[in-house]
Amino acid sequence: MTERRKAPFDRMLTLVRALADSVEGLTLDEMAGVLGQQRRSAERARDTIALHFDLDEVEDGRKKRFRIRDSLRRHYVRPTATELAALQTEVQAAQKASSPRAQILENLLVKLRASFDSSEKHRLDPDFAELARLQRTLVGPGAVAMVAPETLAAVSEAIIAGRCLEFDYRRDGEEETVWRRVIPHGLLHGTVSYLVGAFPKGGFGLVTYRLDRMSDTKVSDIAGAAPETFDLDEWLAESFGMFREQAYKISLLILPEAAHRARSWRFHPRQELSELEDGSVRVSFASGGLLELANHLFTWAGDLAIEAPEELRDIMARQLAAAQTAIGSNAISASKNDV
Repeated sequence: MTERRKAPFDRMLTLVRALADSVEGLTLDEMAGVLGQQRRSAERARDTIALHFDLDEVEDGRKKRFRIRDSLRRHYVRPTATELAALQTEVQAAQKASSPRAQILENLLVKLRASFDSSEKHRLDPDFAELARLQRTLVGPGAVAMVAPETLAAVSEAIIAGRCLEFDYRRDGEEETVWRRVIPHGLLHGTVSYLVGAFPKGGFGLVTYRLDRMSDTKVSDIAGAAPETFDLDEWLAESFGMFREQAYKISLLILPEAAHRARSWRFHPRQELSELEDGSVRVSFASGGLLELANHLFTWAGDLAIEAPEELRDIMARQLAAAQTAIGSNAISASKNDV
């Protein structure tokens, strides 16, 4: 960019700094002097600056003075109406899903809005209200898992303090609880929230615990922190979902009529896509969690064929047979007779 083309930006930035540094404020004539231009140019610059900063207008006898309130840093770190509305949308979604993060996100939103003065609120509130009214994060069907606030607080405290976490755990289908002490390795939030932990003495790898099944949770006196080399994203990529098992080489053939969908779909973060001559697409990756993968593949019915492994085909066949109960025995019999 030539010096001549940069000059308007330099003048505008110089004026912004002058308006922020001035205690009494600048008149339009003084602003024109800073710009080295006519009064009309100063008026246009003032209007532009007012779109991005809180520009105070101060009466000084028969003249008006202008100044930028607060430090420039505050203007650049202050959230916009769009950002606040996006956070509000996530708060509402977390509340609908009974997420343990709902209260935390709501507290953050309240603190951010409380940091504004009356002038800022007056300027932002109309835009914030309209954006918050007309946008939502979709919350699909899933388990309703209520997590006690003190459980999430204890997990977070243990991670920060580098200590083990102790709790009573109710396993699936059981009424009695078992006591556990683990080294926290991460928190996973979704339809259901999980703690990823390892036993202090090792030997069992990483284990997941549903937060809604944990009780009497407290930070242990025993030190225990995840290794610096531990990568939660890498660990998650070892399986399709939450079920942990050995990795299989997965190969899925997407038929030509659904190839466009496959090109913009992510089955796995490490997947590889291959274009075939007939227009189909092959998706390959290594992963465990075959049951969760099979359940997902129902959404591709008619558009996909499982090439490997054989174990995935077997699970898919069992899930398909089990799914027939959803249409009732009479419907199944009628279907067989039609064949």
